[in-house]
Amino acid sequence: MTKRSAPWPMYVPEGTKNVGTARVRDDSVLPQMTHAQREIYKRTGNPPQSSALDDPLDPFGKTIASCAARFEPSRELMLHMQSKKPPKYRNTKCEHNGIKFDSQKEMSRWFHLIQLQAAGRIRDLRLQVPYVLTARKQRDDGSWERASKYVADFVYFDVDAGKEVVEDVKSIATRKNRTYIQKRKQMLAVHNISVKEI
Repeated sequence: MTKRSAPWPMYVPEGTKNVGTARVRDDSVLPQMTHAQREIYKRTGNPPQSSALDDPLDPFGKTIASCAARFEPSRELMLHMQSKKPPKYRNTKCEHNGIKFDSQKEMSRWFHLIQLQAAGRIRDLRLQVPYVLTARKQRDDGSWERASKYVADFVYFDVDAGKEVVEDVKSIATRKNRTYIQKRKQMLAVHNISVKEI
């Protein structure tokens, strides 16, 4: 590390553009504080958070606003900047009568199961049913290990087969998810339930 040749605080003559490799900021082109902002600064000692561009009497506001208008991004760029990151599996979350579904496929399966229940082929239809795979336990150091759960999309009693069915709506991609595969195996080991994938 090299020593500074000039004492600190450094004096920079007016009109200097660069000092070494550093560029000198020109504060004269920046808008000054409005009267209200100066009063806030005097009373609190904190610089105001609002911009001086909000003041209609500010002489620099129009200049900076006109410069900003020249660099206004296009509509396509604005839409691109505002768009959210798409879901990992490209599913579309939806809602019907206050019930939230992770995908449209799951919602259509719900409608189909309601029709089957109305026809008497299934009964006791429930959705988002949790199953505990490993119970909550305390470690040696006193902290707690959370319980591990599997939440089934649909659970119902199939009248024709005479047994309870646990269903999960999965796409080809989500069936390969390691966490899901592990929980599906634990459902079989712990509860002796084979998850039906739709």
